[in-house]
Amino acid sequence: MNADASLDARALLCPLPVLKARKALLQMEPGSVLELWATDPAAIVDVPHFCHEAGHSLISMHEKDGAQCYVICRGPDQPA
Repeated sequence: MNADASLDARALLCPLPVLKARKALLQMEPGSVLELWATDPAAIVDVPHFCHEAGHSLISMHEKDGAQCYVICRGPDQPA
């Protein structure tokens, strides 16, 4: 799957990878795909939890060169 945007959060510690992903996703259209790269060990728990709570879909996770890649599909806009 091709990502619409990529975010490099390597070397950032909790909660920064999730906060930066949240900011990036808010600027994207629903259904858009974000590729998030992180090296924070807590991201393995934090990113899936964030996606579930915020209504986004975690499409896949994999590791490459010591970093985790999370592919996230932006969920629908939430009512105000």
